[in-house]
Parts: sequence; structure tokens; C-alpha cells
Amino acid sequence: MKKFLKSLGVLSLAGSVLVGATSAVQAQGEFEGERVTVGVVSEAEEQVWEFVSEQALEQEGIELELVLFTDYVQPNVALQDGSTDLNAFQHVAFLNEWNEANDGNLEALGFSYVTPLGVYSESITSIEEIPEDAVIAIPNDPTNGGRALLGLELAGLIEVDDEAGILPTVADVTDNPLNIQFEELEAAQIAQALPDVDAAVINNTFALDAGLSVEDAIFLDAENPADLPDDYKNIIAVNGDNADSELFAKVVELYQTDEVAEKLAEASNGGDVPAWTEEGEEEGSDSSESEETTEESEESAE
Repeated sequence: MKKFLKSLGVLSLAGSVLVGATSAVQAQGEFEGERVTVGVVSEAEEQVWEFVSEQALEQEGIELELVLFTDYVQPNVALQDGSTDLNAFQHVAFLNEWNEANDGNLEALGFSYVTPLGVYSESITSIEEIPEDAVIAIPNDPTNGGRALLGLELAGLIEVDDEAGILPTVADVTDNPLNIQFEELEAAQIAQALPDVDAAVINNTFALDAGLSVEDAIFLDAENPADLPDDYKNIIAVNGDNADSELFAKVVELYQTDEVAEKLAEASNGGDVPAWTEEGEEEGSDSSESEETTEESEESAE
């Protein structure tokens, strides 16, 4: 992970150098006719990558083929077996947990965006209104479920054992004064279950697909998403065997632009914030802090 953080920092910081050096590459048409498949997991992400695809074809002659998945498992399976070249849907902690559980060798090639995790409700207008014995739906995968519990702790509803790190489970809840009942569901299905629970913690991409926005949330776990640990920053992932590919690095460079940042804001109703900005670089360059949180992630995933 330390190597990953350093490489991300180098990739982002070297952006201006790369841009300056690409004129000769473009003239030679180094990537003309190349084809790259990218796995995504929401209509909003697909919309952003369609824009990136237009830029890639126009500027570099690279054809991006987008593959839309409907869950958080198959994109990494496809990347691991070579069915896709890149994917863009997960944060660092999820990638680490998936690799650990599946003996994978996927790596982060560059930061994409960060997004707050929201608590939504059809019957409650404020987090302070959560009643006793409330049923709250949370994602059932370790990383998003863990982040949901930490968010509910930040909201003052529960307390979580600090030793659980960034991947706590319901079993790590040490104080639950309202006797909240947690309904663990597949992340993609939680928005559909919203009418049947008191509240739900929903990933922004799936909230958007359900017609929700961050403005509808009764609580967000990060008013300033850039302050989140690197573990919760989304990334563009690659099979480790192809981590040194100049072609794939070029695709990341084409993604990390001001124009794509604007498209992110448009597609997410202002929810997604670019993670390759100056603030993100400064956070990503703090290898000691990030390495510590990653070690916690890996330990919790075992």
C-alpha cells in the first residue's frame, strides 16, 4: 500500500509534466487505435466515463469500452480474470479487502473521487429524530458496512470499538442506546428497501440511481470529503500484471482533469468531489498515516 500511495502521488504531481510531454506522443499517435475496457457500477459513473471516452478518442485515438455491472463483486472478478482492463467503482479499503478475500492482485492506478456516505429516510427529517428500536439498513459488505457504522457513530447514534479499525461489524458496536436494529443488505438493494425501514445508509451512486441526492440525506459522514482517509477515496483499479502500462496510465491522466471534475459534479448532483486535487495529493502523500490505516484494513479483512 505504501508503494501505491507513493505512485498515486507521483502520478498526480507529475500530471503537468505528462501533459507537457504528450504533444510529441500525440503527433506520433502512440495510442491510436488502442482499445481499453472499463468496468463501472452505476449510471452516474457510466455517464462520467462516457465523457472520458469521448475525450480519449478525440485526444489520443483511444477507444474506451464501458462495461456496466450491477453489483460490487463482478467488476473485480472481471478485472482479475482479464475480461476488463480497468474498473472504477471502489475505494481503497474495498480493494484491499477484496484482494485479501480472493487472493487477488488488483492495484490502484490513480484516485478518482470521494463521496460522502448518506443516511436517508422517507419518514424522518433529522438524524436526531431516529426513534428507539429503529431499523436502519446498512451495506452487507465489510468496507461499506464498516463505513456505515462509523458514520452512525459520528452521528452520535452508536459507539463502535476503536480496535475494529475502519472495518467494524455490527458485533463491534459497544453502545447502542436506542437499540437500533441493523438490517444488512446488498448495497445495490438498499435504496429499494428504504420504504420498509426507518432509515438507510446508501452509497451515493445507488442513491443517485434511485433518484436521491446528497441534499435528501438526513446525515452525511463527510461534509468535506477530502478530509476522509485515503481508504475511502475511490480509485481506478488495474490488474497488478498491467500496473506499469503506459496506455492505462494515459487513461487515468485523461480522467484526472478539470473537465471531468465538472462532469462528476453534474452526474452526482454535487455529491462527488475529485480526489486528485491538490488537497487530495497532500493527503495521499502522507504515507505513514495512510499505511497505518491500510494495515488496519488488511487486519480487519482477515
